[in-house]
Amino acid sequence: MKWINRLLLPVLPGLLLFAAWPISPFNFLIFVAFVPLFWVERQTRNDSRFFLLLLLNLFIWNISTTWWIWNASPGGAAGAIIANSTLMCFPWMGYRYTKRQLGESAGLLGLVLFWLTWEYIHHNWELSWPWLTLGNVFSTSTSWVQWYEYTGTTGGSLWVLLVNIFLYKGLPKKNPVAAVLGKEEKRFLKQVQWKWIISGLALVLVVIAVSRLLLPTLPAKIKTADNVVVVQPNVEAYTQKFNTDPAILIDKMIALSESKMDAQTRLLIWPETAIPVQVWEHEIETNRYYQQVFAFVRKHPQIMLLTGIDSYKLWGNENPGGFSIRQLKNGVYYEAFNTAFATDSSDRFELYHKSKLVPGVESLPSWLSFLSDVFDDLGGTTGSLGRSKEADVFSFAGNPYHPAPIICYESIYSDYVADYCRKGADIITVITNDGWWGNTPGYHQHMNMSRLRAIENRKWVARSANTGISCFIDPAGNPLQAKPWDMAAAIKMPVEPVDAKTFYTRYGDWMSRFAWPMAVALFFWTLFTDIRKKIVKKSRQ
Repeated sequence: MKWINRLLLPVLPGLLLFAAWPISPFNFLIFVAFVPLFWVERQTRNDSRFFLLLLLNLFIWNISTTWWIWNASPGGAAGAIIANSTLMCFPWMGYRYTKRQLGESAGLLGLVLFWLTWEYIHHNWELSWPWLTLGNVFSTSTSWVQWYEYTGTTGGSLWVLLVNIFLYKGLPKKNPVAAVLGKEEKRFLKQVQWKWIISGLALVLVVIAVSRLLLPTLPAKIKTADNVVVVQPNVEAYTQKFNTDPAILIDKMIALSESKMDAQTRLLIWPETAIPVQVWEHEIETNRYYQQVFAFVRKHPQIMLLTGIDSYKLWGNENPGGFSIRQLKNGVYYEAFNTAFATDSSDRFELYHKSKLVPGVESLPSWLSFLSDVFDDLGGTTGSLGRSKEADVFSFAGNPYHPAPIICYESIYSDYVADYCRKGADIITVITNDGWWGNTPGYHQHMNMSRLRAIENRKWVARSANTGISCFIDPAGNPLQAKPWDMAAAIKMPVEPVDAKTFYTRYGDWMSRFAWPMAVALFFWTLFTDIRKKIVKKSRQ
């Protein structure tokens, strides 16, 4: 039976991480998922072997939870899973290196600091893919993390790491699988350091109890009469959307909207690229399909319409510079955008260009531009879409709502969504087209992450998806009127705009900004210690 120890233990961390990840009901397994990895690190003397075992577990985690990306882009899926698995190894290899030079306590401190720094970098660099941020694991257990209004998901990541470390510290050096196989269970239990085990369990229970105390009491009846209507058109994302006359699709959106709208409807939301018309931004006012949209809005002068569109900006004969600039056959330069568009009865409109782009699908880092043809063949992009430089808020005179026009992938970024709210957004709107992924766990995971954004900023979320899951989410993170996959629908709800700003809204990802300088300092101290040891050793020879 020794094969169980040799085969199960090396892959147990990856299996536990998969079993804990939403939409699994076993989120609590995240608190023990890394414990076997500590045992693997302890009994693996060779650095290369440990790296390969580590990579195997992180690959299991990545592919088992995000395999569905393949439906939208094989190239994007392969790149995200392989790159993410590899990059996740760095904090753990940093732990091993620090432990060797400064001792286990310093190594464990290093793991926490290196992991939080890694997540911070992964939220902010060109190859950003923070889907598996540890704090996201509680997106289906929101009653546990109401304190995200102070820490964001970084606090959740810290919580997970600390509990795993406490439990690891409390358990004997010999792993329990080996103890059972060696019939040494009693000896194993005698070596348990219960102070660490109790501390770990207490950390779980106390934090959950604090979260319950922070759960906001929502009014039984919403004070405002103004309501928001969200539309889910359920248009097939790959063929129907682009092979159907846009006028027919717009008529469908209008019909669904008017089935729910009334005199108190002030904000109407359609999903990402709901208007599948490739339009130059300087021609929006005269485009015949947009004339259809403007006429509809004028018919309902009380509303603001917020929708996704496919827009292009003409730059002329001079190249303004930037990786996203493209060129027509006649030499004219232009940019393509995934855009949020808002208008009211005055025919005035505002635009926001999606800023957080999906690597490999909507953008390539400038330093990977030589791979653009490869990604194009695999369903990705040959360059990069253009983007807005910062978060923006839509605002029209006389309308009570000032929505954050969050486009799809942007909703997984805690600090970036908070930036919309810092700038005055009083409702979070998420427009998305999750139909690219098919009927998979992907769209469930994506919706649940919006629940965390609601908690962090204590604002209502109105989520419009092309198909599944369109819904409202209250400031406590509870989804309401959720519409399932493969259903055309419209939903309506009175929503109170929330001007108040939480601690997290005001200060954003402050925990990461504290963690990364300490991580850098610890790494260089470890490096200095290593070099000093080698110099001393060499001088004695």
